[in-house]
Amino acid sequence: MNTQLTQRLLLLTQDQHRSLLGQGLRGIERETLRVDPTGRLAATQHPLALGSTLTHAQITTDYAETLLEFITPTDSDIATTLNKLDTIHRVAYSALGSEMLWSQSMPSILPAEKDIEIAWYGKSHIGMLKHVYRRGLALRYGKAMQCIAGIHYNYSLPETLWSLLKQEEDVSGTEQQFQSESYIALIRNFRRYSWLLMYLFGASPALSRCFLQGRDHQLDRLSEDTLYLPYATSLRMSDLGYQNDAQSGLRPQENSLESYVKTLSDAVSKPYPPYAVHGTKNGDGEWIQLSTNILQIENEYYSTIRPKRVIRSGERPIQALCGRGVQYIEVRCMDVDPFEPVGISLETARFLDVFLLFCALDASPAISPEESQEQAANFALTVKEGRRPDLSLLRQGEAINLQVWGQDLLSKMRPVAELLDQEHGTGCHTSSMHTQLQKLHDATLTPSARVLQAMSEHGNSFHQFGLHQSKQHAAYFKANPPNSEESHTFKELADKSLAEQAHLEHEQTGSFDDYVAAYLASSLCKSTP
Repeated sequence: MNTQLTQRLLLLTQDQHRSLLGQGLRGIERETLRVDPTGRLAATQHPLALGSTLTHAQITTDYAETLLEFITPTDSDIATTLNKLDTIHRVAYSALGSEMLWSQSMPSILPAEKDIEIAWYGKSHIGMLKHVYRRGLALRYGKAMQCIAGIHYNYSLPETLWSLLKQEEDVSGTEQQFQSESYIALIRNFRRYSWLLMYLFGASPALSRCFLQGRDHQLDRLSEDTLYLPYATSLRMSDLGYQNDAQSGLRPQENSLESYVKTLSDAVSKPYPPYAVHGTKNGDGEWIQLSTNILQIENEYYSTIRPKRVIRSGERPIQALCGRGVQYIEVRCMDVDPFEPVGISLETARFLDVFLLFCALDASPAISPEESQEQAANFALTVKEGRRPDLSLLRQGEAINLQVWGQDLLSKMRPVAELLDQEHGTGCHTSSMHTQLQKLHDATLTPSARVLQAMSEHGNSFHQFGLHQSKQHAAYFKANPPNSEESHTFKELADKSLAEQAHLEHEQTGSFDDYVAAYLASSLCKSTP
């Protein structure tokens, strides 16, 4: 069959081109809560030994002061990236004392909202901007929702591969335009098929009862402290996790980079009445949110995948995309795997490489509003009922069994896995494909089913299971402390980051109000490359 996927695979199979597949970059961001020995949220500040959360490139915080975020350097081989992530974990444990890293995506026993401390980044203007932005998140979404953790998978293909495809397919426009629109096409295919990732890797079928304190929900009671849905795969990615009325209608059109950035530019510029009621400052003149718009900044848009470009100092993400185009994509829907010390396995990462390359190479027509609704419905159904026997999704308006569709997709991806194995000289990608196929044949093999089974050994308690896994992971990392070279490297990184933060605080000029005004005014762009 003369399809785009077939033609591109034939091209990349050629010896002179296949090496391009080994030149893309992979990076991982792992979020994890610091907890005390009982599994409750730690009440301590970010460890000084780990450096400045504002300027450290690999160890920072996300929303809460206790929500650590580990950021690996990028590498062409995901195995190396995971080794780097393991090192960051071991370094972190050397500074945690009796505290542990929580093993789940969903938080365990949280204190009262007022006692969840927002992350602090120092007194520089950029540090205060990050802090005030998080105050705005608390105002808009509540603090508990901001304590959810996940795995972010950063993925790129080499620019030379995009150049090759553009030349072979005789596409008009600049190479940067072709690359950007190709990443946007990847994102469209990801939207079509990301329900499969939720079935195969979703690992949050249950959560702590206190997480939904005072909120309406349709979950079942599993035990005194635990709520769940019997066939759920990822409650984290359901409407019980990341949700907000203001964003409910915000679905950027990903049929072009231009339409994507226009939607987000409008959202960071358009006031939202329920936010406007609060203003940007309280009665004491303290900042409570950066703006009263639908989005304070574009990072506030919750999405399962984003087009990205490394930003320059003082640059907005939208500006970077407008000025220089898409450089890589960030997958944001992966749950933390509670059975893996670093939150994701090498086998899972190998499959993600197959899945994303398939999405990049396969034909990706524009998405109509009707198809967009269908994709959202498929995703929502899978995260809440993905393991339900005989569950059907919609494919181009027609009902199709989830397992049947999943097997069909894996069959189409198999040549991609085989090509990657040829380049790497291994069978690891096709082996991972076989593992995922087994999950489609037997739902008890999925992480979400394994979580419920394991919880049954801990009184069906989400907290007790999470605490058990956290202790196991802590024991692993403490038994494998960083060597002297690793310790020295990360001490230098920590010291350098603290010095950089001090320099920023000492050298800054002007008022914070003027800084915020200038930052927000720079959010719009007139054209895309």
